[in-house]
Formats: sequence, C-alpha cells, structure tokens
Amino acid sequence: MISWNRVTSAARRSVRGRALSTAAAAALLAGGMTLLGPAGSAQAAASDCEGGRNGFIDISDNAYDTAARQVTLWSEGINISVQYGNIRGVQRGWALIAGDVQPGNQVWLDWTRDGGRTWIQCGPFTSRGGENKTSAAQRTSTDANWKFRACGSTRSGIHCTDPWW
Repeated sequence: MISWNRVTSAARRSVRGRALSTAAAAALLAGGMTLLGPAGSAQAAASDCEGGRNGFIDISDNAYDTAARQVTLWSEGINISVQYGNIRGVQRGWALIAGDVQPGNQVWLDWTRDGGRTWIQCGPFTSRGGENKTSAAQRTSTDANWKFRACGSTRSGIHCTDPWW
C-alpha cells in the first residue's frame, strides 16, 4: 500500500478541498486506505520485485538505454525516466533516477496490465550514497494495456513520468 508520503501534493490539496474531517481522515489512514485518484495502486515492496519475483529481474544501477518518458528537475540536476532496452535477450522496462542524485533519493516503477485502472508499485529503491539508482526491470509487451511509469522522490517532492507504451 502507498503511504501518505507517496501521495502527490495535488492529491493532498484535493483531499483537503473535499473538507474531510480530521477524524475521517485519521480513520482512512489508520485503516490503511489511501487516496490516489482514479487509478488504484497496490504497492509491492522492493523485495517483491527482486530476484525474479513477479517477472521482474535485477539489473545494474548503471543500466540505461532508451528513455521512453522522462521528468527533468532542472533545479536539482536530476532526471527520472522510464528506460527500455534488451536485457538477457528480452526487451524490458525499468525506472532510473540519475544526475545529481542525493543520498535518500528514491525511484520506483509503476506497472499496469489493465490500461491504468490498477498499478503495481515496484519499489522504492533508495540511493544510499548519492549514486544513480534503478528499479528492477519488467518485460515489455505489445498489449496496449501494459504500461509503465517511473516515479522518484527528491528534496522537492514526488515526480512521475507520463505512462509509457
């Protein structure tokens, strides 16, 4: 499940704008529910995406190939992107945070097989020493419902790419 810290500031403003009472908001959070907008998201821990679990494979944090979608944070010198390329004979997609990465910056890959109605969050993966960081990689598909987006957490907040495929 996505923690409240993962909800974008726009989503937070939306929740406040709905005038939820403090008690109702506390009940939602205590019950483990999150508010993400139209697409629900089930979070997988980083361990659910490593070592071949759920079709993901581990890749080097230096892995980069073709950027399909990206968000550039010019003021921070950071780029968050969905990358894709051939890994072990299979085209795969993954998330990458690169550039002036700071210790504690995070990256994760959101993946859907139903056109964005539900998303699985693979990660977050945390940069310990300020190095570039990747998520685990998932195979791509020609199915139009199979999509990826990369998200990252930096000092200025959470940033996500548009969905790709």
